[in-house]
Amino acid sequence: MKNKNLKQLIASPLQTSCAVFFLLSAAVCSAKSPVDYVNPMIGTDAHGHVYPGATVPFGMVQLSPDTRDNGWDGTSGYHYSDTSILGFSYNHLTGTGCGDLGNVMLMPTVGALKLVPGSKPGDGYRARFSHADEISRPGYYSVYLPDYQVKVELTATARAGFSRYTFPATTEAHVVMDLQHGIANNVVEAHLKIENDHTASGYRKSNGWGGDKVYYFVVEFSRPFDSAGVAQGDKDVPGNQTTGKETKGHFDFKTKAGEHILVRVGLSTVSVEGARNNLHTEIPGWNFDAVAAAARKQWQKVLSCITVKTPDKNLAQTFYTALYHTMVAPTLLSDVDGQFRGPDEKVHAAKGYDYYTELSLWDTFRAENPLLTLIQPGRVNDFVNTMLAHFTIFGQNTLPVWPEGGKETWCMIGNHAIPVITDAYLKGFRNWNADEALADMIASTDKNREQLDAYRKRGYIPTGKRVQSVSKVLEYAYDDACIARLAKALGKDDLAEKYFQRSQNWTNVFDPSTGFMRGRNADGSWVTPFGEKEQNSINFDEYTEANAWQYNFFVLQNVPGLIAKLGGDEKFVARLDEMFDTKETIPNLASIPDVTGVIGMYSQGNEPDHHVAYLYNYAGQPWKTQARVRQVANTLYNNTPAGICGNDDCGQMSAWYVFTALGFYPVDPASGVYVLGSPLVNQATLKLDPQFYKGRSFTVIAKNNSANHPYIQSATLNGKPMTRNWISQAEIAAGGKLVLNMGPTPNQAFGSAPADRPPEIQ
Repeated sequence: MKNKNLKQLIASPLQTSCAVFFLLSAAVCSAKSPVDYVNPMIGTDAHGHVYPGATVPFGMVQLSPDTRDNGWDGTSGYHYSDTSILGFSYNHLTGTGCGDLGNVMLMPTVGALKLVPGSKPGDGYRARFSHADEISRPGYYSVYLPDYQVKVELTATARAGFSRYTFPATTEAHVVMDLQHGIANNVVEAHLKIENDHTASGYRKSNGWGGDKVYYFVVEFSRPFDSAGVAQGDKDVPGNQTTGKETKGHFDFKTKAGEHILVRVGLSTVSVEGARNNLHTEIPGWNFDAVAAAARKQWQKVLSCITVKTPDKNLAQTFYTALYHTMVAPTLLSDVDGQFRGPDEKVHAAKGYDYYTELSLWDTFRAENPLLTLIQPGRVNDFVNTMLAHFTIFGQNTLPVWPEGGKETWCMIGNHAIPVITDAYLKGFRNWNADEALADMIASTDKNREQLDAYRKRGYIPTGKRVQSVSKVLEYAYDDACIARLAKALGKDDLAEKYFQRSQNWTNVFDPSTGFMRGRNADGSWVTPFGEKEQNSINFDEYTEANAWQYNFFVLQNVPGLIAKLGGDEKFVARLDEMFDTKETIPNLASIPDVTGVIGMYSQGNEPDHHVAYLYNYAGQPWKTQARVRQVANTLYNNTPAGICGNDDCGQMSAWYVFTALGFYPVDPASGVYVLGSPLVNQATLKLDPQFYKGRSFTVIAKNNSANHPYIQSATLNGKPMTRNWISQAEIAAGGKLVLNMGPTPNQAFGSAPADRPPEIQ
């Protein structure tokens, strides 16, 4: 197949940013807005690890109930199976496999004052609740606590949270603050000061995932409290302030029946004054309903880029909730004045951009970051500037790997800021120094982190305890391909050739005798014994959260080369079929909780397989992709609390569903190529902002689409017959209409010819 130049595939909008809005007009419930279809409870059960509370798009504050503070299924602080609430804290992770945050927890109570949560309701301030008494929607959450007869309502702005507590008539109303509480982290030091009769402030330093972090806060009440106190553990201490590891506080009221006590809280990683400035800038008044309405309006704006035309209300709910989850993270770290605490634990200022954290790059480079270039183009340059600032500030010669709470966690493998930055540049997002970015990429891969030295010198990484050797080679090779692409785009052909050649290192771990990517010893011999089904659950010697099957197709930069290694089209397709259809099972599946959503040897619940169902297109059998993506989407996603089949991972699981519902997916995320699948919805119009794109809109129409009509029969692009099984970024940017005629049986001629397959990119 003839290689394609990236310039033919990726349009260059103006070098600032681009704005793409997806529109699907909803026939089934036209009176509803997209925001009305979102149910943040989806993914709170099973292993989705998301939270149901209030936040705004990409906000620093996530004000949400905490039902637990530890455990793998408690990483967001909430699990649908729980029946009691500890309190309501102001920041949370979404869909991650590790827990942290849960800072500044407040709990309204009535009766005798209790300052410890207890192991069950009645032991402490912990309270029972029922899902029947919960409401969760974008930017708003409420729950009734029958033990206290208190209704709790939560909303948020970008950097502040707002609570409204409705109390009964009582002389013993309290708002308890627990700074000892955190999610999967330990307090290093917490400070609380009661400033006056309606204000408190302080900080919480903790040691958790990624190391030490500090969050400063200011808490203001809508009316003076009648009394208050500070405590260590369950005992009050004298004075108006306290510092320690068990810092608590209580703010006491005498309330009338139905009286509202409102609490607004600002956060900052910089200082108390930074938190106060954030709070007063974003919530200057006490109108809770207005703030909640503004939060809803923000969500309505970003979600209205997509409206769904489908007769299936359940699909619409699943789709819009997935879209919602793609815009919860990354999260803001910089204050309204641009200051933030960096990975070096010092205060810095972002000038001309917002600084972000919660960059789950091992997950999101695959689909979420490409999606955000379409639906949130105004943030893309800020994401890249964040990554470049991280490199400079951190001083470790590395682009971010997985920053959380502003700190580098070093979680997962590879350095997938590289494909995200390359993709951004090639799509025209260039409000940053590309030469600096390329230098940072090269420095990141020259650093002897995680066996990069062996990778460079040998072309492979010898297997060893917890080395994850095969997975690292495959992921480093993809990063190298992206370095080559950026270098080529910048006219640095010698560098491009060097990294293009190094991106072929994946061939060094391919064993032709078995057809699998395998571990090698230091002497070059294959590691034995070899079992392709069993996961590296104990030592992670060769694979990362996976078995040999789940990493066997990770050659995103050169799928045609992988097909050739596996013996050509028919053998490649047979291997894909075997992956999905085998009756064999993963013998130690339970040993790695991340590997969920399993079909045969395929795991949708963990990211390394997310592109695999689309690979049939590269081998001339796209109708099998069309069937497979429907199988995965329809069996592993739904609109129930358990409707995400694995950790949402800051939105990557959801991004897969969004792209799949629209009918295409970025198998090679930094290529400008979208591989066709089988649309779940009947129509999608990408409204292109004329300020940034030449085209006015790009529409995908799936005619005769239904659950029983998953197969593309024919296609036209701008009224002309199209036999390709892919479209390009350039075609989307130019505007037009793609019409897919769907049917009940495969058309094996469509998209199967070598000339119609996704091109190899160099």
